[in-house]
Amino acid sequence: MSIEDVLAAARSTLDRADPARARELQAAGGLIVDIRPHANRAAEGEIPGAVPVERIHLEWRLDPASEHRLPEVRADLAVVVVCNEGYASSLAAANLKRLGLARATDLIGGYRAWRAAGLPTRPGGTPAVP
Repeated sequence: MSIEDVLAAARSTLDRADPARARELQAAGGLIVDIRPHANRAAEGEIPGAVPVERIHLEWRLDPASEHRLPEVRADLAVVVVCNEGYASSLAAANLKRLGLARATDLIGGYRAWRAAGLPTRPGGTPAVP
């Protein structure tokens, strides 16, 4: 099995969101989670209202059953995972679905697609949730 096979399998479980839909989900109370490293967020910017969670911590912060989860996380929460271009986020979102977040998905094209769509951004550098 190649990484392309793994990626295709992960994406087959997701109802992926384009930038406009991701913004709608956020406006309706969904959570955008930015898994990009701090250096990428600092260099390229961030989505206003997104929660930065480094990839290494993601499952612990978003598992509805984890004592280390973010306070707003619950099984019915819409979660849109964002990376640079929409590859790592697909793998991460599929993991979140396996943990019980039925509405987890990712942003097609990642942060760069959000920015290219002309949606709001802000200067980056917000520290990740530990």
